[in-house]
Amino acid sequence: MGFTDLVSEAGLTGLDHWAKTRSYIVGYAPSQADVKCFQAVKSQPEAAKYPHAYRWYKHIASFEPDFSTLPGDPSKEFTAYGPDASELTVNPAKAPEKDGDDDDIDLFGSDDEEEDAEAARIREERLAEYRKKKEGKAKPVAKSIVTLEVKPWDDETNMSELEENVRGIEQDGLVWGASKLVAVGFGIKKLQINLVVEDDKVSLEELQQKIEEDEDHVQSTDVLAMQKL
Repeated sequence: MGFTDLVSEAGLTGLDHWAKTRSYIVGYAPSQADVKCFQAVKSQPEAAKYPHAYRWYKHIASFEPDFSTLPGDPSKEFTAYGPDASELTVNPAKAPEKDGDDDDIDLFGSDDEEEDAEAARIREERLAEYRKKKEGKAKPVAKSIVTLEVKPWDDETNMSELEENVRGIEQDGLVWGASKLVAVGFGIKKLQINLVVEDDKVSLEELQQKIEEDEDHVQSTDVLAMQKL
């Protein structure tokens, strides 16, 4: 059970496999487990031959001045850590073949599954955070600039009063702009007025109906031009 030695080629290979999916011997922070295994290794593993063990060893070496203060049980030996040999008999799927081919034994399958589960959890948390941020962002308001024509009944219609009544219509999402009088003929002039509307708040059809309710001045209205902002 656990590491048998961390000096021989077989022992260092086992450590290399163990460190492949871990930053520390146990848990997610340096502990006495790392101290005991570090001391049992005796010398720095070859980077080319044992890259994961080498990475782990270099990392733990940076904590060497603080070894005595790291959490954990200092009375345990390094053999208390590492792959659980009992998995070979408890889990038949991981039991060695009868021909004794040890190379086919997966001592780290359960840990890979744990790593996969942890990676999936982190990914889901990040996706949820991304969706939350995306939902929290205010969407750009869709607006349009419109040129509206307002036609009077005749040349005797008071165009100042007509325009005053038009601008008197107030609504959330509606902003009146510049205007001018355009000659139609026979002394009749029509009002051309610009406005900016928020598309989700203002219906041009309903706005035209409101303007045309001024029956003393307005004969009809038309949308002369419309452009999205």
